[in-house]
Amino acid sequence: MTSTLPLDEVSARADAILGEVERAVVGKRRSLEIVLAGVLAGGHVLMEDFPGLGKTLAARSFAQALGLDFARAQFTPDLLPSDLTGSFLYDQRTHEFTFRKGPLFTGLLLADEINRTPPKTQSALLEAMQEGQVTVEGETFALPRPFHVLATANPVEYEGTYPLPEAQLDRFLLRVSFGYPSAAEEWEVLQRRMARRQESQEVARVTDADGLMEMQRSVETVTVDEGIGQYCVRLAAATRSHQNLLMGASPRGSLALLLTSRAYAVLRGRDYVTPEDVKAVAHACLDHRVTVRPELWMNDVSAASVVDAVLTSVPTPSAAVAGSARTGFERP
Repeated sequence: MTSTLPLDEVSARADAILGEVERAVVGKRRSLEIVLAGVLAGGHVLMEDFPGLGKTLAARSFAQALGLDFARAQFTPDLLPSDLTGSFLYDQRTHEFTFRKGPLFTGLLLADEINRTPPKTQSALLEAMQEGQVTVEGETFALPRPFHVLATANPVEYEGTYPLPEAQLDRFLLRVSFGYPSAAEEWEVLQRRMARRQESQEVARVTDADGLMEMQRSVETVTVDEGIGQYCVRLAAATRSHQNLLMGASPRGSLALLLTSRAYAVLRGRDYVTPEDVKAVAHACLDHRVTVRPELWMNDVSAASVVDAVLTSVPTPSAAVAGSARTGFERP
């Protein structure tokens, strides 16, 4: 029989997880909250930003704090699909073919620099991310549960890279950027490095795989008022008719808004979703699901600016509607 946790306990545990990860990643609380919300919602997260801003460190720290098995796959132009999924090898002792599992068989996979490998290898992730399984030579193997992909991508180097197609971008529940630290935050990074006297960093385990699945099941119990759900639908629909977009968000966009805002509400200490929760995750859910018209690229029109315009133009549900699903706890 599956069990769930009280939402206040989920919120407290999530806060402890973020506290541990922040011991390694300095000054990125907002981005870390979005990543954790994506994991609690059961999804995969693409971390796209400049090199050296803590993406890999964040992924490894989350794996440690969540108590998940961790594997890192460095995506390169010569990486083959079998390097990820695994392959059948002939055992000369038994005279049989045995399956040797690849790095996909883990709890949390860091797909590092995912845009540096050809589409054939990128596509090896699609079945794993969507179905939680891989198929090799006609035989299907289930992946461990939970299974999450945290992928990194460099948005500025285009030589020798293979941009992710829209269909694969859509498989990522969220896309998150970290941004450069402030001067004070950067100095804190240096101070921490001097204090620990070694390069490697370790964070304490807060939960384990079973505990994470309990948290995910509890997030599923968060009720969302119909007005909030309709607000998610209107936001996604508004991108499809926006004059600056060649392609708007699919229904996966509105679903991502709904699922992620539920998890984000729990992180903020609430058991009900508000319009502010939806707005807080809107860029992470929608920016990578819309395509700006090519002729507007030179006019400073970006996916983020279009989503900003949509958030401004779509009417926000009233506070009374947003709070009608409230049932219990709320942290001050």
